[in-house]
Amino acid sequence: MIRLSGVSRTFSGRSGEVEALRGIDLDVTDGEFVAVVGRSGCGKSTLLRLIAGLLPPTGGLIEVAGTPITRPRPDIAMLFQRPALLPWRSVLDNVLLPVEMFGWRRAAHRERARKLLEMAGLAGFEKRLPHELSGGMQQRVSLCRSLIAEPRVLLMDEPFSALDALTREELSVELQRVHMDNRATIVFVTHSIDEAVLLADRVVVLSPRPGRIRKVVDVDIPRPRSLGRNDHLADVARVSAELHELLMERDPTPVAAGTAGR
Repeated sequence: MIRLSGVSRTFSGRSGEVEALRGIDLDVTDGEFVAVVGRSGCGKSTLLRLIAGLLPPTGGLIEVAGTPITRPRPDIAMLFQRPALLPWRSVLDNVLLPVEMFGWRRAAHRERARKLLEMAGLAGFEKRLPHELSGGMQQRVSLCRSLIAEPRVLLMDEPFSALDALTREELSVELQRVHMDNRATIVFVTHSIDEAVLLADRVVVLSPRPGRIRKVVDVDIPRPRSLGRNDHLADVARVSAELHELLMERDPTPVAAGTAGR
């Protein structure tokens, strides 16, 4: 579904050039959930913006469903750190915003919006304004808005980072269920090892800047997953420990080209 071939990105400024990403080779299969972790400044968010078509790569090629990415597309949705809901619009109207932006008929999508809100535990809140909701509920609305157009690819940039620990875990469990129901292809950037292990089929570990793929770790643990007491707690701990060790090492060796994808 997503293919990155030799993707690099350099930013130019008054103080010179900054190489954010170098030689990224990665394949993400249809319906797969891939998490991306790495130290601050390693290019995680830049990688998402490249896939979304919000930034052009300096080098290399990005394809989604076999088509090169040159600009934003309606079948690729992006969820940011903060919900960015329009404060004067109701919950339902915020979810329907992409429908209006794409020039589609609201009436044809209103029922889907209500079903998404029900799936996210927000039935009965359709007429509420954003300020009447908790941070976790606002982010659920934002997730519903991202799903309203039934995107083939969902890009998530640390969407739970501003929330408290218990709300983050609750939404991680909710996102697992949404993914199992919708089977969108998801690339999820996070600083949290726990989130990566709870959610992902594979975890891409980036080296410090310039970001390169250091290792791709398979998370072969049955779903649904949790950090509480369960039959798979030892497996969760094992993968978490491996990711922690990879992130702590200072002199990473990049993965050889062509070995990062499936």
